[in-house]
Amino acid sequence: MAERTGAALVLLGHTRDDQAETVLLGLARGSGGRSVAGMRRGFEVFRRPLLDVTRDDTAEACLIEGLDAWADPHNEDPGYARVRVRKQVLPVLEDALGPGVSAALARTAELLRPDMEFLDELAALSLRECAGSDGLSVQALAGLPQALRTRVLRAAAVAAGALDAELAYEHVTAMDALVTGWRGQRWIDLPGHLRALRADGEIRFQPSM
Repeated sequence: MAERTGAALVLLGHTRDDQAETVLLGLARGSGGRSVAGMRRGFEVFRRPLLDVTRDDTAEACLIEGLDAWADPHNEDPGYARVRVRKQVLPVLEDALGPGVSAALARTAELLRPDMEFLDELAALSLRECAGSDGLSVQALAGLPQALRTRVLRAAAVAAGALDAELAYEHVTAMDALVTGWRGQRWIDLPGHLRALRADGEIRFQPSM
């Protein structure tokens, strides 16, 4: 849409409630710090200016301003995990723990995100430093702290064609074992018809078909 219209920015309507749901889903799925850090306030041409505003406040503001807001029917479909979190899980947590759970979850994301972004920047630098002739140097990877090494392996896999959304914790730990627990094991199959393997002192990525 930005390219078609020549817009400098695209504003997304995600609210603090959406952020809280994202954090809770990330916790439930064991998705790690990146997911628990929630949605970014901005990336590329996109911005989320309402992450500090509740969903109820945005709805009320639309009524006051006479704006006709569109209600997405998917937001009421319990077939989606996010809707179940919104309609069932968060109300139970609010009843058990008191009001403010959504705000606390969103605040957790706000506190974690700078740490995650800093680690990602270090990982991007380490990825370049670990580059070998046809892959990543095992020796260089082994010298990295685990928090950086796993990020470097993940980033390298995605750059090689692995599907980011389907690249799970198990895939990353299996790749890490090629560095830290090498026993001559075979390749690791990754989502996206890709495999990671160790050869000639490097971690390499090759098509699996």
